[in-house]
Amino acid sequence: MISKKRNLNWIGTIGLLLLLAVCAAPIDSAALTAPSATRAASVTSALPATSQPTATIAPTKAIPTQTTSATVLPACTSPAALTLAQTEGPYYKAKSPERTALLEPGMGGTKLIVTGYVLTKDCQPIANAWLDFWQADDHGVYDNAGYRLRGHLFTDETGRFTLATILPGEYPGRTEHIHVKVQAPNGPILTTQLYFPGVAANDRDSIFDPALLADVQDTATGKVATFNFVVQP
Repeated sequence: MISKKRNLNWIGTIGLLLLLAVCAAPIDSAALTAPSATRAASVTSALPATSQPTATIAPTKAIPTQTTSATVLPACTSPAALTLAQTEGPYYKAKSPERTALLEPGMGGTKLIVTGYVLTKDCQPIANAWLDFWQADDHGVYDNAGYRLRGHLFTDETGRFTLATILPGEYPGRTEHIHVKVQAPNGPILTTQLYFPGVAANDRDSIFDPALLADVQDTATGKVATFNFVVQP
């Protein structure tokens, strides 16, 4: 009996020593008290990094800038009246030089730009129409020996023409005027004259017709006279 009781005491002593050894081991208190979010972070930090999607703007096709040279035609009501024909006068010379400026060095007088369109009765512009101009100088004198203040030109693709010249003087018995012949390609020739508003001699000129008055505007360098011819194509 004594021997059995001694064995039990010995077993109990060994168990107590083992328990004390376990309790004496260090405990990681941070691991026990770390919040769940920290633990989750430590777990996710071990996972491979993934980039968040960023918003992108879809590329747009560049739209080329359209440069259109739209033709601005003059006011015209169809059917338009044909431009009035007038006498050729005594000083016309054929085969004038082709040029858009009748100005020459040393030429006196007020600079004048004559511009406008050549149109059909349907108000359509006539490209490549022929216009032949001749006039007196600022003293009312015509050059009959050469081609001074004489020349012809053609309308552009929009039916427009522009001539640089001078304001003509008064020819004896006549008011200020410019002679012109106009012809559409393969069409009949119109012979007429252009006049200027505000000229006192207009009332004394037996040929003058207000239907042939140009619209004249002053500029910094002279005057601009606008007139649109309506001819048979």
